[in-house]
Amino acid sequence: MDIKGKIVSILPLASGTSAKGVWKKQEYILQTEEQFPKKICFVVWGEKIDEYALKDGDAVVASVDIESREFNGRWYTDVKAWKVVKDNKGAAAGYDSSVPLPPLPPMGEEMAEDLPF
Repeated sequence: MDIKGKIVSILPLASGTSAKGVWKKQEYILQTEEQFPKKICFVVWGEKIDEYALKDGDAVVASVDIESREFNGRWYTDVKAWKVVKDNKGAAAGYDSSVPLPPLPPMGEEMAEDLPF
């Protein structure tokens, strides 16, 4: 499932050691871009935290798996991101707006005479 929105909060990094070794996870709060926006907490595990390098305000599309599990009669739901892509909406591919465009050459009389109208 894909969820599109903007990162509005980053929760503290959690880490520890289990029987499988050292682990770390980072939780993010994403606000959807609907008429009635919703906030969704999703988690990224391991090396993908550094790979995605998400920051507050980033527009993203998060591909997630949703899974619930029962423990002692209570249900817990995880929203785990397996892929997160920054969404550069409106940006033309390959265009860097921080690089200024070269100036246009001045239009002299000889250039004006070459115009077909």
